[in-house]
Amino acid sequence: MTNPVDLVEIWRGDMVECVHRGHVVVCDDAGQIVSALGDPDKVIYPRSSCKMVQALPLLESGAGAHLSVEQLALACASHNGAAIHTDRVGAWLRDLGMTDDNFRCGPQLPDDIPTRNALIRANEKPCQFHNNCSGKHAGFLTLNKHLGAGPDYQEPDHPVQQACKAAFEEVTQETSPMFGIDGCSAPNHACTVHGLARAMAFFASAQDRSDRRSAAAVKLTHAMGAHPALVAGETRACTDLMRAMNGKVAVKTGAEGVFIAIIPEKRLGVAIKIVDGATRASECAIATILVKLGVLDPAHPAAIARMQPPIVNRRGIVTGSIRPAAALR
Repeated sequence: MTNPVDLVEIWRGDMVECVHRGHVVVCDDAGQIVSALGDPDKVIYPRSSCKMVQALPLLESGAGAHLSVEQLALACASHNGAAIHTDRVGAWLRDLGMTDDNFRCGPQLPDDIPTRNALIRANEKPCQFHNNCSGKHAGFLTLNKHLGAGPDYQEPDHPVQQACKAAFEEVTQETSPMFGIDGCSAPNHACTVHGLARAMAFFASAQDRSDRRSAAAVKLTHAMGAHPALVAGETRACTDLMRAMNGKVAVKTGAEGVFIAIIPEKRLGVAIKIVDGATRASECAIATILVKLGVLDPAHPAAIARMQPPIVNRRGIVTGSIRPAAALR
């Protein structure tokens, strides 16, 4: 087994103060590794980085045939809970003839500061549609209504989650060895870093095929690139990086240091796992890899803000920086 490698360094003054280690795989449309760092066979939970995979049954089944491009973007989203997200999720629920009580994701205080402050000032509690996964769960509810299954769609043995598991195992080309329960209460199935990159390469090359699953993958990838603000939100890495690449590349973060990229013009999929789970490191790593692959301009502000952002103290003094380590450079 290969050990994780140094991917991102935290500098203070002239000294490396901290190092984030991890694993990286870039995969081609044949499922083969183009380049790798660390251990491609490391088993991980993809967390929210695989939401587009979980949305495949929504389209493959025909349940989501009527959905808009915006709704498909929300089905892949880990959003901030801003009005642009919650208004659309609320409308989606109404279209289904359902309410917030039909969700099983749980309430979450929004990451969007104006929305959070407005709730606090009004002495109101957050609802489930504020949950960053509410778009994914609206997709689950849509599929569940189509299937006519029971209300607890988040349970691992429910037909909705069984369909998601089948799609996940087929596009990763692996039998998942286990699952964990995600923050939104849905199961999150484990795979290798290679398997996750292989799944993203499936999405990246989907336009070359005409089967139902590939058509679904094309629609979901396009939706993410067309509506980056719905996938995450203002100031978020997913939104900023997709905007910087003019929607030609889809990227998605996941909890605990996971990040993926889908690059259709090169038929490449990328998967990153930072061992200690640091988001600052996964963002630096994905931006650096996108630059190396020639799809992100290193001079773009979104790239600079992730690849080598300054560390500023409380007096506004620059004390250091976050930088890609030699293996990434």
